[in-house]
Amino acid sequence: MAKTRENEERINRLKGIVDNMPELPGSYQFWNGDKVIIYVGKAKNLKRRVSSYLHKEVDRFKTKVLVSKIEDITYTVVKTETDALLLENSLIKKYNPRYNVLLKDGKTYPSICVTNEPYPRIFKTRQINKKYGQYFGPYSHQGSMHAVLEMIHQTFQLRTCRLPLTEENVKQGKYRPCLEYHIHNCKGPCIGKQSLEEYNESIRQAKEILKGNTRELSQSLYQEMLRQAENMEFEKAEETKQRYIQVNNYCSKSEVVSHTIHNIDVFSIVNDDSAHLAFINYLHVANGSINQAFTFEYKRKLDESDEELLSLAIPEIRSQFHSEAREIVVPKAMEWDMPGADWTVPQKGDKHHLLQLSLLNGKQYMLDRLKRSEKLNPEQKQTRLMKELQQALGMEKMPYHIECFDNSNISGTDAVAGCVVFKGLKPSRKEYRRYNIKTVEGPDDYASMQEVVFRRYSRMIEEGSPLPDLIITDGGKGQMEVVRQVLENELNITIPIAGLAKDNRHRTNELLFGFPPVVVGLKTQSELFHVLTKIQDEVHRYAITFHRDKRSKHALHSALDEIDGIGKKSAEALLKEFKSVKRIQEATIEQITAVIGQHRAELVYDSLHKE
Repeated sequence: MAKTRENEERINRLKGIVDNMPELPGSYQFWNGDKVIIYVGKAKNLKRRVSSYLHKEVDRFKTKVLVSKIEDITYTVVKTETDALLLENSLIKKYNPRYNVLLKDGKTYPSICVTNEPYPRIFKTRQINKKYGQYFGPYSHQGSMHAVLEMIHQTFQLRTCRLPLTEENVKQGKYRPCLEYHIHNCKGPCIGKQSLEEYNESIRQAKEILKGNTRELSQSLYQEMLRQAENMEFEKAEETKQRYIQVNNYCSKSEVVSHTIHNIDVFSIVNDDSAHLAFINYLHVANGSINQAFTFEYKRKLDESDEELLSLAIPEIRSQFHSEAREIVVPKAMEWDMPGADWTVPQKGDKHHLLQLSLLNGKQYMLDRLKRSEKLNPEQKQTRLMKELQQALGMEKMPYHIECFDNSNISGTDAVAGCVVFKGLKPSRKEYRRYNIKTVEGPDDYASMQEVVFRRYSRMIEEGSPLPDLIITDGGKGQMEVVRQVLENELNITIPIAGLAKDNRHRTNELLFGFPPVVVGLKTQSELFHVLTKIQDEVHRYAITFHRDKRSKHALHSALDEIDGIGKKSAEALLKEFKSVKRIQEATIEQITAVIGQHRAELVYDSLHKE
């Protein structure tokens, strides 16, 4: 009671703060009892937005947890919605609040650095310190980064040494050329073979490539080549021609969208609900081709909407990539204004193609990340698929323990059934069970299923064994109804039942669930559907193998079992020696005598050679 009273007093105190808040744009901050900011938000209308946390029932569990931690509220009023967006972004970076979205990666990917030295170097790095130089990236695909670096070094032959080159030191002759100069990978600026102006012009052109302005550079090189040829500087013209060819070859490998599209940013978002993660892909297009592509991973803290995540991520990503694009392509309308840029939500054309390409990259990144994490932790994959199955079937409990049944017979003879058990989507073979059908005559799959299900679960109830979370039948609505009748009408228990139905070509194409059974919207090419069909294949294999073994033993033993005076041990000894009844029949009486003695050998020989 005391805690309830304290909580009511806390909520009333917070409501008093909210009642005095202005209906203006701004940023608000939630503080906990330790005087620490735990959440930063933005609002077009501060009073209306913050009151929504306190004056109405919050549906989301995580938001309820956040509200339970709030001890104080502060806010900052700004003039525009854009200012509120920028203020929120800067406060999150400064305080890193516990309940705000968390940017999970970006630090582990390499970038390309162009140093601030008099004779700059260009190299890859994972350490970002802007006082040492200008950085381009990060690059999520290292292959593309190495391709850019290789092209730059082949085209411009820039130095790779770490000598502290200055123009004065070069003029004083303090350095000697290294092997890179002698094999023509460097033009020797350290010994004055390449002037400072010429070297820095190469650096300028290399930066244009890193920025994605390859077409402008290509045109500039072409014009320079023509000018040098007119001035009869043929050696320089040939060198410029080789640069021109290198740049064009590199440019032709990039994703060309449209030569009419220049300097735009593209953002898309993909969600992994099971891990509360969002993946935001960023593409930058300059001169009709994509020159930056990267996917950022965000950890949701309060089930933030896609728009909320994008409004937080876009300013941060644009700042990181130094983008000043005037147009931003996004998958849905955004309520917030972006300073110096406009939103575009394309429905068709080249920009829509770009948006789909960005979405494809985001999905691929998510799948790659999932495969990497599941490779390190295989149980994570099983848990994810079980959650997917739980969601697809609308089950209250995650189906950890699954059992599947199948019958096998030929015209009703040697009828058997099999039950396989999967726990955590892994086969638990020690719990597999085989059943000889005892009460059914003739080929009646429904009656056989009734018998097996009743025997299986009546015994489990009697022994107090835990019942499965889900039963899967190898069949459609008929098999499901038979199982349901046994469970509910005869055993008075309820277990969720699903069915895997086949088409007229005997291929499994539907997952059924519920009563009356309905088709579950699950793609046959999905990973989960493949797992379910593997369970179906496993029970089919298990039942068929049992049936074949039974038929084989029946065929092998039938002729010997009919002989009076020949017991089980004698029959097994003969089969072990001769392998089949046919070979026993072909053997001489002496050969049979050597195995089971003369008296029994005569009985077997006479019986097998009757007309």
